[in-house]
Amino acid sequence: MSSSPPTASRGGRLALLVLGLCWLAVLFDGLDMFIYGSVLPHLLETKTFGLTADRAGDLGSYATFGMLVGALAAGTVADRIGRKKLMVGCVTLFSLASALCAVSGTLAVFGLGRTLAGIGLGGLLPTAISMVCDYAPRGRGALVIGTLMTAHHTGGILSAYVAKWLVEPVGWRAAFWVCVLPLLFAPVLARFLPESLSFLVAKGRTEEAHALAARYDTEPPAVQDPKQRPADRWNALLNLFRAGEWSQTLLYWLASFGGLLLVYGVATWLPTLMRGEGYALGSALSFVVVFNLGGVVGMLVAGRAADRFGAPRISALWFALTAVGVYLLSVHLPMGVTMAVVFLTGVFLNSAQTMIYATVSLRSTPGNRATAVGWTSGMGRFGAVFGPWLGGQLLASGHGDLGFTAFALAGVSSMVFIGAAALRTSRRGTADEGGAELAAAH
Repeated sequence: MSSSPPTASRGGRLALLVLGLCWLAVLFDGLDMFIYGSVLPHLLETKTFGLTADRAGDLGSYATFGMLVGALAAGTVADRIGRKKLMVGCVTLFSLASALCAVSGTLAVFGLGRTLAGIGLGGLLPTAISMVCDYAPRGRGALVIGTLMTAHHTGGILSAYVAKWLVEPVGWRAAFWVCVLPLLFAPVLARFLPESLSFLVAKGRTEEAHALAARYDTEPPAVQDPKQRPADRWNALLNLFRAGEWSQTLLYWLASFGGLLLVYGVATWLPTLMRGEGYALGSALSFVVVFNLGGVVGMLVAGRAADRFGAPRISALWFALTAVGVYLLSVHLPMGVTMAVVFLTGVFLNSAQTMIYATVSLRSTPGNRATAVGWTSGMGRFGAVFGPWLGGQLLASGHGDLGFTAFALAGVSSMVFIGAAALRTSRRGTADEGGAELAAAH
């Protein structure tokens, strides 16, 4: 390595390297997350493992439950072993779990594979966001986070193409074998990804952190107070319920529950529900591509709109538009119109939930912001578990046509809850502060 002084351009190139590596990791995260929904119509049609709609909903919830476990455990594990090692471990875990799905001979083994994959998926995304935040060039944090978040939906697009190209001619197992390929990427992460600045500072390796920060043209994080105790963190949680804050906190949690129910319910069941509306399998998978393209655009648009009009207003409006779009999907419209509706639904749905985190961040005190956003995300994860299960139950009971209606109602409920919460307190903080926090809990 050269001993010459680092330059801004060199620091920018290295920061792009960190972003690029994390972007690829999150791309594989999205591929593994969406692949189940992409192959699900085929699994149900061929009755693989004797799969029924209600069991399929259970399987979808296994992965989201694993994500809940992974997200909750990620912070503790990262504090012990470091964010870099955790990212490598998460990529390895969900890749091997996909191999388990690919070779599974029973529904129980397949379900175990999806649960383990969920743990890896849940731990990866918040860790990757932390990494790119640490190395983002000065004044570019929001742009870097927004760019990273597009990778998840790009993975969803890739999952649809994998299913279209492989499931019919080769079989569903081939799709899961593709999801094993990120295992080859784990050594690349281990070799080229630097350790998190926040982790180095927390471990007292301040000289190493300052050297890396200078190389990446970014500010090193402040040294944390060594007197911070677990009791202080519990006190931060209790502050969310003191002095009349309990009602606002519960409204945020309920909005997040409905938002993630909608996100993961639609992500799991969109191809199957569209197939039930009379569309061919190829067309149903094309909707997944268009939906995730909308998600990419939405992530880039929502932040700018929130900066101008306020995150609470955008969140409420986005959920209202999402509810309309999801409901319209139950109406058999001309193909071009349906594609437009799917695209716009993707634009609003995926970023509406993100705007909940922005709202919570903006309306929290600086000392309690991380706790407020983290717990809002955690409570929402229960909705992520419930959404896939709900879709399966509706299909199993012969009410699959009500699936889009049920998900639309979830959007309406989140609109009401986030709107009510926004009315209860005056705006605090700045849009820039919210932008840095909002993605960390997604």
